[in-house]
Amino acid sequence: MADSDAGGFTDWVVSAGVGREAALTRLMALDGRGELASAHVRLTASALDVSERTVWSWLSVARREGRLSARPPARAGVSADVRARLAVWGGNVAAVHRELLAEAAKAGVADSVPSLRALQRAVRQDLSVGERAGLKGGEAARRRYDVYGKRPRTHRNACWEGDHKRIPVRVDVEGSAVCPWVTWFIDVATKAIVGVAVTPHQPARDAVLAALRTGISRTEPYGPFGGLPGVVRVDRGKEFLCRTVERALGAFAVPVHDLPAYKPYRKGTIEALNDAVEEMFLVSLPGYTRRARPVGAHRPDRVEDLMSYPEFVEALLRWVRGWNTSHHPEGLAKGMTPLAAWEADPAPVEDVAEERLAFFALEDDGRVRKITTNGISWRRRAYVAPWMVGHVGMRVRLRYLPHYDGQIEVFSTEEWGRHLGTAYLAQAATAEQRRALSSVREKKARQLKADLKAAEKLRKTRYTATTTAAVPRPRHTVTASQAEAEISRARGVDLAARALPDLIPPREPPASWARPVVRPRRAAGAQADAGQAEAADGGPPGAAGVRDDSGEC
Repeated sequence: MADSDAGGFTDWVVSAGVGREAALTRLMALDGRGELASAHVRLTASALDVSERTVWSWLSVARREGRLSARPPARAGVSADVRARLAVWGGNVAAVHRELLAEAAKAGVADSVPSLRALQRAVRQDLSVGERAGLKGGEAARRRYDVYGKRPRTHRNACWEGDHKRIPVRVDVEGSAVCPWVTWFIDVATKAIVGVAVTPHQPARDAVLAALRTGISRTEPYGPFGGLPGVVRVDRGKEFLCRTVERALGAFAVPVHDLPAYKPYRKGTIEALNDAVEEMFLVSLPGYTRRARPVGAHRPDRVEDLMSYPEFVEALLRWVRGWNTSHHPEGLAKGMTPLAAWEADPAPVEDVAEERLAFFALEDDGRVRKITTNGISWRRRAYVAPWMVGHVGMRVRLRYLPHYDGQIEVFSTEEWGRHLGTAYLAQAATAEQRRALSSVREKKARQLKADLKAAEKLRKTRYTATTTAAVPRPRHTVTASQAEAEISRARGVDLAARALPDLIPPREPPASWARPVVRPRRAAGAQADAGQAEAADGGPPGAAGVRDDSGEC
């Protein structure tokens, strides 16, 4: 249908629907006062683009039934039961219709089920496009048809958004191919990436603190972006909401807003950055895991052909600088880069002194220690430094980076502890020792994996495929002798089964312990006579019928 035809059809619907009710309300009022004339009908028909006969017909229906609008067509509706069936069948209307027909035929009321076309039409009319997509693809599919508003424009540093992203690029980390993670923060108003931290594994709170520190600091090489943000928005990640991050930002009175989980549209700026870095940069790197490959070519790149971890970090930081200085993101004024938008924003920037940021990401275990001749003991390891000479016996407190024990910072025990210096781990392993240890651990892990895989294969019973409704047969039949032999071997290595409780008899208990009193048993007849005598003397009722030790009543 052409655009002009579509517009005419819409105008006709409005005229015949809403216009009819408004016109008939006026005409019925004139008719009630006896002032209705043909000229009124003619004028209404011309305005609504219908014939005069149609208007007179509407008036006749209104006088007879009191109805001012058209009668809605009779159709089948989507009940709660049908919606539940659609959810079970993943939005398949034909499957739901077959199920309804089968149940109705079994009950003898097959005529009560509407036709397939009628049910499909009802589903289209009662369920929106998003609801139908959600029945097929879940919440993520339904969300594609939602309408999202935009937050109002703000100034620089009014709000930062932070997130983790797993980089789909394999890089070389000490001979192993891994996919690193990036943790970064972006300024919502200027689209400038203010802080970045990269880890070879899934990040923890230390990565969040490192990215925040680079974001707040404005000295080289982090400037000119930075300063204290007004608020930081995250999506309920445990690394962002931990006590350490809350305490670090709380020291500067910066609140952290934890948005609902699985709702990426609530922080669309950082999510757009996550998509942009992959489309603009990561797709061109060697080792990209989502690259289109020929059919059957699924072998990943060799470790020797991958980028080293330092090379990847350098390339990523170079791309971040290019994003801030030469890219033109959507949402900014035409032709402006994040750097230009930042410099053009007149909002003041709250800087933090570098001496206050020096220990921004450090944790304190709250214990007081002494400097000994071996240095400072922390986690059963010694830390030494040249400045400790002559300070043996001094009481100090430690602060350290989360998940890093290579060095610690030492402070005095005063209320606002004075920084004494840095201490380093004594007798740290060399790079060759660490590689050898990693090789041994990997070998043990592979052996355990193979053992568990073999045990799982033995535990599970495999069955033959069936083409009829019959009981499946095991693929491998075990003889009775084989089963007994394997059970015997298992008992031979089972320490609990081999334990002999009577091998070492228990010792005689001390004389001071209370011992159970052994009461002598009486004959059955004597006990019965005693019970009867007790009952005759007014003893407890039913005492003569109590079962004795012999089992007789």
